[in-house]
Amino acid sequence: MKYIGMPMGMWALFAKSFQRQLTAVFGCDVSAAKEVARKAKPKYRKIIAGLPEFEKSDRFKMNSVEQLTDYYAKAMMTKPMKWFCRQSGKAKYTPKDMAGMKATASLKAADRNPYSWNMDFYEYPDGSGYEGRFTKCGICTLMRELGLYDLTPALCHLDYTMSEAGGATDFVRKYTLADGGPYCDCGYKKKRARENGI
Repeated sequence: MKYIGMPMGMWALFAKSFQRQLTAVFGCDVSAAKEVARKAKPKYRKIIAGLPEFEKSDRFKMNSVEQLTDYYAKAMMTKPMKWFCRQSGKAKYTPKDMAGMKATASLKAADRNPYSWNMDFYEYPDGSGYEGRFTKCGICTLMRELGLYDLTPALCHLDYTMSEAGGATDFVRKYTLADGGPYCDCGYKKKRARENGI
């Protein structure tokens, strides 16, 4: 995958936040955090360079455990990211959103790119929301290759953080592939539905 474009943009968007949270969460001093960031950038570029290009229609082109979970959530939830989540929340459950989920489910991109995802889509019969059920996970593949698979749950937890920031959904989950489950279930319950006990 080329570094120019989205990967470079992602680095530019989150690099400073990741650096700040090394101090806030892990207790690094400022100079040490800068040094970690300096060394991380070429490794990030090398990892990105080794990944295949994502298909144009692949929506996943856009990745101690407790301490890392806290760090990753705080580092990722920058002001632009929170804005993005709010905009996504406003569009949740619209016909366009539902069509996008169904299209992603039918794409089965991980059959051709192991760093993407395969997902099945299920609407809740009571109309309270829907579930994306992931049977192949690009993050799991990459983390296993990097020898960091035991840290993958820290990344999975961002689903809860992003859903909360969106404001329209209560995120529910029973399994993750990273924890040995049969799949990753990403359940999106409309907040009103949860309040009414559905």
